[in-house]
Amino acid sequence: MLEKNNNCPSEKSISVEKIAVASLPTQMGNFKIAGYRSKTSSEEFIVLFKGDLQRNVPTLVRIHSQCLTGDVFGSIKCDCGPQLRRAMEMIEEEGRGAIVYQQQEGRGIGIVNKIRAYALQDEGADTIEANEKLGFAIDARNYQQCAEILFDLGLCKVRVMTNNPDKLKALKNAGLQIIERVPIEVKAQEPAAHYLRIKKEKMGHLLEFDD
Repeated sequence: MLEKNNNCPSEKSISVEKIAVASLPTQMGNFKIAGYRSKTSSEEFIVLFKGDLQRNVPTLVRIHSQCLTGDVFGSIKCDCGPQLRRAMEMIEEEGRGAIVYQQQEGRGIGIVNKIRAYALQDEGADTIEANEKLGFAIDARNYQQCAEILFDLGLCKVRVMTNNPDKLKALKNAGLQIIERVPIEVKAQEPAAHYLRIKKEKMGHLLEFDD
């Protein structure tokens, strides 16, 4: 039986439910895939995970926000697709870990509005300016239920694969014990390099490359 951790929420406080789990062989390795639904909204989540997930074993995790253009179509305007694949490779190498795939496209504005933002970027706006011109927040994502999914998988101590300090803060506030931030940088050329510079300069992302 798993040891109880006072920082972990009780079952009553978890507002997501696991719907199904299946095997998923991939080019990066063999994973399990689980589907979750929110109990408080229409949002759905996908989780890729593998290995023996235990509360007291610091475990690699990533919260990856859906990026249809990068993850599926191979866009080089961002680093999202390569980051997702690298996270899968790192978990495969480790033999244990989880990726919560959050369906909040375009930092929470949706795919159609993201394309509207892309159109503004074609005219010279950066990613932040485009969102603001459309009347949206720079980043409208919420990670509470992502954290709850990690708790539901049996995790409390995590090594978070991210460059985003806001994500670290949100997961910590949700009750996860963050043992380590694991940088996840991939080689990027223009236009993705410009996108990353904006993240570093205007959003405070923890990126190591030189401007």
